[in-house]
Amino acid sequence: MMGGAEGPVLEGYAALAFLAAHTSRAKLLALATPASYRHPGLLAKTVTALDVVSGGRAWLGIGAGDYEAETRGLGIPYPPLAERYELLEDAVRVCRRMWSGEQGDERPFAGIPARLERPLNLPHCLSRPHPPILIGGSGERRRLPLVARYGDACNLRPSPEIPRQLELLRGSCEAEGRDSDAIEKTAVFRFDVGEDGARGGELIGRLRWLAGMGIQTVFGRLVGDHRLAPIEAIGRAVMPAGANL
Repeated sequence: MMGGAEGPVLEGYAALAFLAAHTSRAKLLALATPASYRHPGLLAKTVTALDVVSGGRAWLGIGAGDYEAETRGLGIPYPPLAERYELLEDAVRVCRRMWSGEQGDERPFAGIPARLERPLNLPHCLSRPHPPILIGGSGERRRLPLVARYGDACNLRPSPEIPRQLELLRGSCEAEGRDSDAIEKTAVFRFDVGEDGARGGELIGRLRWLAGMGIQTVFGRLVGDHRLAPIEAIGRAVMPAGANL
């Protein structure tokens, strides 16, 4: 989706730290951190550090991970999907524990795979009550219930299945005693405005399609972002139109 394994892809949190230093308003998240890439305690500390140095602009974007070639290529274990879901839930629970209250909760944590003797997290994050948690993926049996239980935002694949998936999420929220309207509905989409911006109208139409299905925020992968013209076209035509959807 991002151009293949040989494409120039920076490590996410190092790149976000650079962006934190060179921006003042942008929200900062990885979309999405595979739960197996970082130990939960280290992940909580990493996102906390990003939140502190950015003045409270960090999010945690996390998922089970599905890029097997990259994972194995880097020498990171790639367990079966069921185990990756266990890693995902433990990671979110650890982060919420370490971000709770004013100083975090440093009692020992015993999850399914994760064991932490003293999950100390100082300095504490600036975001209150904690950095928002976005759980990526459209899995209906495990992923959406996790969003209902722990998430502040979901991230769904851009497909005609979105209305049905949001209805399932609503049911899971009711089971958890949560208001589904409190969860931000997001999706990723390929932003292709063409060489000179001529396809901007087509892109706006696709964004209108997503909004009509209940998507509130779209994360765009801008085609040709190594050139200035597509970026200017997004700012000139697409963003003003998108703000009114």
